[in-house]
Amino acid sequence: MAAEKIPTPTLPINGEGDNPLPRGRGRLGGGAVDDLDETDRRIINALQGGFPVCERPFQQAAETLGLDEQTLIERIEHLLAQKVLSRFGPLYNADRMGGRNVLAAMAVPEDRYEAVAEAVNALPEIAHNYRREHALNMWFVAASDSDATLEAAFRRIEQETGLPVYRFPKEREFFVELKLTV
Repeated sequence: MAAEKIPTPTLPINGEGDNPLPRGRGRLGGGAVDDLDETDRRIINALQGGFPVCERPFQQAAETLGLDEQTLIERIEHLLAQKVLSRFGPLYNADRMGGRNVLAAMAVPEDRYEAVAEAVNALPEIAHNYRREHALNMWFVAASDSDATLEAAFRRIEQETGLPVYRFPKEREFFVELKLTV
C-alpha cells in the first residue's frame, strides 16, 4: 500500500497562531511548553526531523545542536519526565516489516480511567495511548507482527476491563509528517 504524500503542516504549540491544542500544552495531559528555554525548543524542533543512525547518535545530534552528548540526554530525559514529550524513540512502519498496526478506542468511565489506562498500557503491543474529550475518550495504537496477536491483545483488554475495544484498521495510508514547532 503506497502512502499518499500530504504537505507537511507545522503547528505552533506555544500559544501563538491558530492552535488546535490547549494553550501551553503539547498534548492533553502533557507538560507546559510556554516556559521552555531556547535550548529545549531547539532540541524539540531539530529532533522531530530525524535522528542520526550511527554508533553515537546522541553525540552526533548534540554536536549539531552545539551541545555535549550528556547534556542532550539529560534534557531529553527531563522533557519526558515533565511530559512535554510523550515519547522519544523511533517510529516503525509495521506494514513494511510484515506486521500490522491498528488505531483503537474505548469509552472509559471517568472513575475507571486510570485503572483502564494502566491495563491497556501494560501490554507490549500498545504503542501509545491518549486521552481525548469525546465519548470514545481513550485512543491508542496497537502494533504487532500479526493480526492474530493484535486480536488477542484487544480481547485481553476487553476481558480485563469489561469494556469494548473499537478497532479502526487502516484502509488507506496518508503520510502527514506532522511537526510541531515550539
